[in-house]
Amino acid sequence: MQRTARALLPLAFSTALIAPLALAQGASAAPAEQHAAGQQGVRAQSGAEAAAAYSRTTTINRAKKWLTANGGHQVPYSQTKTWGGYRTDCSGYVSMALSLGKPGPNTVGLATSTYTKKIKMASLKKGDLIIDKTGGSTARHVVIFVKWSSSAHKSYKAYEQRGGHGTDYRTLSYGVGSDQYDAYRPKKYG
Repeated sequence: MQRTARALLPLAFSTALIAPLALAQGASAAPAEQHAAGQQGVRAQSGAEAAAAYSRTTTINRAKKWLTANGGHQVPYSQTKTWGGYRTDCSGYVSMALSLGKPGPNTVGLATSTYTKKIKMASLKKGDLIIDKTGGSTARHVVIFVKWSSSAHKSYKAYEQRGGHGTDYRTLSYGVGSDQYDAYRPKKYG
């Protein structure tokens, strides 16, 4: 019995030291590779992996839900009320669609390097944002870009939460002419 303990004890210690190293190395592998390799441990996603896992389609699908979430009707607009923990103003709506922390940053916050990076309007892709971050709380606005209406790039389809209406999907031209709107790419997309 003593001989067995002396032989197994070093093996147990070496396994205890090697196992965390193996898991750390496996952390850089793609999730499909980890599953195929039969990784048995559960680990938390790093910030980069979480961002890479969040897709533009997820943003659009979440945005669509508020069109009918209120008993078949759009979620009404309010700068003081919440829906599912998110403010029901434009920036709360975008925060919900991007699955940011509740109740979500305001419009000015969304335009910071914490959440987005400024891009050219011509570079817009589905799920990017068009933001007017200047003026008072009734002047600032943010919408979720879906697609250009035509190859002329004079207008586009977008989701928005707007005062007096609530959730909407419509054709817009904010940022196309000379106004205070700029295009931003959410960092959620990696």
